[in-house]
Amino acid sequence: MDRGAGIDVTRLPTHVACVMDGNGRWAQARGLPRTEGHTAGEEALIDTVEGAAEIGLQWLTVYAFSTENWRRPPSEVRFLMGFNESLLVRRSHELHEQNVRIRFVGRPDARIPRRVRARIDEAVELTAANTGLTFTVAFNYGGRAEIVDAAAGLVRSGVPADEVDEAALVKHLYDAEMPEVDLMIRTSGENRLSNFLLWQMAYSELVFTDTLWPDFRRRDLFDAICIYQARDRRFGGLNR
Repeated sequence: MDRGAGIDVTRLPTHVACVMDGNGRWAQARGLPRTEGHTAGEEALIDTVEGAAEIGLQWLTVYAFSTENWRRPPSEVRFLMGFNESLLVRRSHELHEQNVRIRFVGRPDARIPRRVRARIDEAVELTAANTGLTFTVAFNYGGRAEIVDAAAGLVRSGVPADEVDEAALVKHLYDAEMPEVDLMIRTSGENRLSNFLLWQMAYSELVFTDTLWPDFRRRDLFDAICIYQARDRRFGGLNR
């Protein structure tokens, strides 16, 4: 098993985020329905999560369903809802056994089927006490929506304008414990953020790969971490 050769485990990013792009194109290139690409992406997801846990990564967040994905054909939306439900049923206990803590971030929406919401709650409750990798699923998530909702939370809580700062707003994000993203990986050759974790990615290192998500594996995660470790992060200042 590849245990991340070349990675300096003393300098791991605290938080890696992934935009899992290219499922549809993977399927279409093989003459298959787009939904088959999502199904094939499950193996990529689980191998990546297990690889992250294997090297001691603390946080991994993936973009599973965006607030904009409701615009897709209804048949594909229904498939994605059912697929995510069945994925949780099949895999949450497996990840629990590996000490992975599962979390979700996103805007509540009545369009999300009740049974899917129930599976989400069950996975979170099952793994809440785990102390290994925190695996967060961004589901019905939008970066702008999160910032708007956080601002609304500030207003509702009555925070005076002269007390509004970054720390105050962070308390009202979907997961106030989530650290800033150190490394963002996007597959399939697309070079954009697509409204993903906009607040948390203010100083992220970005790695774009042409690999389609269903072909992505832990080795690709390790390669991206090696690229991250070779970069000079200055956060607006100068390193001497």
